[in-house]
Amino acid sequence: MNISFHSEREFDLIAIGRACIDLNAVEYNRPMEETMTFKKYVGGSPANIAIGSSKLGLKAGFIGKLADDQHGRFIEQYMRSVGVDTSHMEVDHEGHKTGLAFTEIKSPEECSILMYRDEVADLYLHPSEVSEEYIKRAKVLLVSGTALAKSPSREAILKAIQLAKKNDVKVIFELDYRGYTWTSPEETSVYYSLVAEQADVVVGTRDEFNVMENVEEGSNDVTIRNLFKYSPELVVIKHGVEGSYAYTKNGETFRGQAYLTKVLKTFGAGDSYASAFLYALLTGKDIETALKYGSASAAIVVSKHSSSEAMPTANEIQQFITERSEKVEQVR
Repeated sequence: MNISFHSEREFDLIAIGRACIDLNAVEYNRPMEETMTFKKYVGGSPANIAIGSSKLGLKAGFIGKLADDQHGRFIEQYMRSVGVDTSHMEVDHEGHKTGLAFTEIKSPEECSILMYRDEVADLYLHPSEVSEEYIKRAKVLLVSGTALAKSPSREAILKAIQLAKKNDVKVIFELDYRGYTWTSPEETSVYYSLVAEQADVVVGTRDEFNVMENVEEGSNDVTIRNLFKYSPELVVIKHGVEGSYAYTKNGETFRGQAYLTKVLKTFGAGDSYASAFLYALLTGKDIETALKYGSASAAIVVSKHSSSEAMPTANEIQQFITERSEKVEQVR
C-alpha cells in the first residue's frame, strides 16, 4: 500500500507547533552540575522535522509562535536559512519566552533533558493565527503532541487538523510526548486519542502509544485494532534498538531493523526518523524503504552532537544504507 498525496501542491509538508532552543552539553561524560559549556541549536520536534525535511530536499513550511526576543529571531533566521518557509511563524507580543532545553550527556545510555517550558511562546499560538489558505497549499500537515498540552495552542492544532481534512491534506501525527507539559495522564490520553483518530498516519514509540492509551504496557495488535476503526491508514510503532513496525489498514505489516551505530546521545532520533520516513513516503518510495530511511537517519543523528544541524541529506542516508547492506553481505 502506498499513501497518495496531491502532487500539484506547493508544499510537501507544513509542520505546526513547537520551535525552541536546544542547549547541548559540549562536555561529554559528566553530569550537568559540572558542565560549563553548551552549544545552541534550534530544537522542538515539529521544527526539527521541518528542518530535516527541508535538508532532504522537500519544500517545508512552518506554523508556530516565537518569542519577541533574540532566541525567537535566531530560530526564524536559522529555519529560513535551511529553506523552511517561515512566513506563518507568528511573533508573541505578550512577553512569553522561548522554550529552552538543556541536555546532559553523561554517557550514550544516560542522556537527560532539563526543560524550561512554563508559559512559553509556542503554546500561545491562537486558532485565529492558523491560515486555511496556507494549509491547503500542502500535501501534508505534520502535528506533534506537545502542542496539544495547553490552550490556546491546543485549539490552534485542532483547527489546523480540521482545515487539513476539509482540504484533503494528509495529517501526520508524531506523538512527541513530553510529560512535564501535561497536567494528568487522563488529559493526555483524551487529546492524543482525539488527534490520532483523525490522522492519516500516526508515528510514535511504544511508550508514547502507551501514554495515548493510558496503559502500563500496551500491545501493537490492540493499538492498531483500535486506530484502524478511525481515519489512520498507516501506524508506525518504534521499539528502540528492536527496530520499528509499520501497519497498514489493509492488513500489511512491515518491520524496519534499527541500525547499530556509535551513539553519542539519544535525543533527536525520533525527529530525524520522522523527517526521513516522510521524505521516503512523499517521494513515492514503499513503506519498507521508508522504514529503512527513518532508521538510517536516526542512526546518523544520534552519532552527532546536535539534532537539527545533524539532519542528514538524502545522499547521506542512501550511502549509509548501502554501506550497511554491503557489510551484511560481507558477513554472510
